[in-house]
Amino acid sequence: MSLGRVVHQLKRVRVCQRAATAVEYGLIVSLIVIAMMTALGTVADKTTSMWGNVTNAVIAH
Repeated sequence: MSLGRVVHQLKRVRVCQRAATAVEYGLIVSLIVIAMMTALGTVADKTTSMWGNVTNAVIAH
């Protein structure tokens, strides 16, 4: 195997590692987004319920 061929193979491995790293970061970001959407959905439900309670209290007075 020539030195040029070895260098070429090492460059290909580096590119593959970069692609794998990009995919891993993409998966991490997608999991964070899913967690945020779930949390915001829960907060939205609780906020809606709270304002409903405020409305009922104002109407009762």
